[in-house]
Amino acid sequence: MSTRYVAVWLCYPQTDWYTRRNAERANRPVVIQCVERNRRIIGEANYKGETAGLQKGMTITDARALVPDLEIIEEENGLLEKIIQALGFACIRFTPVVAMDKPDGLSFDASGCAHLWGGEQPYLEAIEKCLQRWGYAARAAMADTIGAAWAAARYADEKWIAPGEQLKAMQALPPQALRLEETVIAKLLQLGLQPIGRFMGMPRRALQRRFGPTLLERLDQAMGFAIEHLEPLVPPVPYAERLPCLDPIVSATGIEIAIEQLLDSLCKRLAKEGKGVREALLKCFRVDGHVQQIQINTTRPSIQSVHLQKLLALKINTLQPDLGFELFILEATRVDDAEPEQQRIWDGGSSDKTVLAELLDRIEGKLGKGMIHRYQPAAHYWPERAYRRIEPFAENKNNEWPVPVQRPRPVCLFPRPVSIEVTAPVPDYPPMLFRYKGKLHKVKRADGPERIEQEWWLQSGDHRDYYTVEDEEGVRFWIFRDGHYDAKRQRHWYLHGIFA
Repeated sequence: MSTRYVAVWLCYPQTDWYTRRNAERANRPVVIQCVERNRRIIGEANYKGETAGLQKGMTITDARALVPDLEIIEEENGLLEKIIQALGFACIRFTPVVAMDKPDGLSFDASGCAHLWGGEQPYLEAIEKCLQRWGYAARAAMADTIGAAWAAARYADEKWIAPGEQLKAMQALPPQALRLEETVIAKLLQLGLQPIGRFMGMPRRALQRRFGPTLLERLDQAMGFAIEHLEPLVPPVPYAERLPCLDPIVSATGIEIAIEQLLDSLCKRLAKEGKGVREALLKCFRVDGHVQQIQINTTRPSIQSVHLQKLLALKINTLQPDLGFELFILEATRVDDAEPEQQRIWDGGSSDKTVLAELLDRIEGKLGKGMIHRYQPAAHYWPERAYRRIEPFAENKNNEWPVPVQRPRPVCLFPRPVSIEVTAPVPDYPPMLFRYKGKLHKVKRADGPERIEQEWWLQSGDHRDYYTVEDEEGVRFWIFRDGHYDAKRQRHWYLHGIFA
C-alpha cells in the first residue's frame, strides 16, 4: 500500500470564524487588519472582499477607498493558530495522523483511510463538506507527497493526483506551489521561469547556485525524492479501530452495535500479538463537530470482547448523540502482555481468577477508576508509611524488611495521627483519661510502650511511644506520645488507630 497524503487549505479561516458568530458578515466585505512595519494592512479578506478587489497585503487606506462600507476586524493574537489546531483535532475522524500546516492549512497521512469513504475522491469530498458544514471554506487535495498535495490544494484545478503522477501534475503549476520564500519566487518570475516545468529539468548545480538549496529541497519533496515527515497533533495509538457510519447513529442500540464491531476487530488483533486491554477509550464524533468519549479500565489484560462491551455499555448513557454520531474510534490506550489462562476442561468455563477480575471490572465501572485496590507491606518503620496501595492483581514484591512486626496493629489506621488531650499519673506511664472528639474516655487497661523510631535516612525527629489502651466500653485505641518526657517542653499525645 503506497503512502497517500491530503493537504487541506482553509481559504478564509479567520473571517469564517467571525462569520460563524455573525451570519450577516457573509453578505458583506470583511477583512482582518494587522500591523506590519508600522503599516495597517489586510491580513485576510473574506470571499466578498476578494471579489471586490481586496487582497492580502493591501493597505487599509487603499482598501477603504476601494470598498467604502468595508468591515475591519482587528487581528487577535494567536487566534489563527487556535482555529487551525481546533479544526485539526476535529479532523481526526478522517485519519489518526493530522498535522498543522501553518499558517492556514492541515496535512493528513491518509494511507489506508480512503476506502472507508468509498474511494479517494469521495474521501476528499467528505472532508470538504464536513469543513463547510462547520462554516469554513476549504479545498482538499491528495497526492503521494505532502508537497504535491499542498500545491494541488492551492494552485491546481484537479485536486486528486493519481499515484505516481505528481511529476506530471507539478509541471503546469506556478513557482508559488513549491512553498518557497518570496525572494526566490520573485527571482524565478523575474527570469520568466514559470511554470515549474520550465526549470524542473535544468542542471541542479545551476539552480542551487542561482536560487539556493531551498529550491532543490522543495522540488525533491514534491516529487518524492526527499522524505518529509508530519508532526501529528495526537501521536497515533498503535491499537485502534475506526468505524465510519453511512447514516448518523442516534440510538443506544446503534452505539452498542458499533462497539461490538470495533471490539471484535480489536480483540482479534490483540489476541494474535499476545496482548490484552488494560485501558480503552471510545471516541464518538458527532455530525456537528463535537467529540464525546468514554473510557474503561480492566484489572487484568483482557481480550474478552463480551466483557469489554459490558463495561462500555455501563457508560453509554453518558453520551449525547444530538444529531448523531458519524464516526467511532476505539483506542486501546494501554495494553499489557496477556498470560494464557488454563481453561476448565469439565465445564469449559474461565478460571476463577478471570471471573473475579471481570467482577471487579464491573464494580469499578460503576464506582469509578481506582476505587478497588489492595494493600501490601512497605519497608518503613513509621506506621502510616508501612503499607502501600497496589492494584488488585498486581504482582507481590517481596520486601526484605529485617524487623518483622511482632505486636498487633489496629484495623482502622488513620492516615494522619489525631491530637488528643490526656491525663497521665506519671509522664512515662499510659494515660488514665483522654478526650477524643469531645468525648472523655476512661482507660481500664493498657499495654506498652512500643517505641518506634523514624528512619534517619528520610527525616529527623523524635521517636514515638505507642500504647494500646482499652476504655470502659471495651473499645481499644492505639495512642502515642512524641518523644521523651521533658519538664521544659510539653509533649503531645495522638490517637493513631482503633482496633476492631
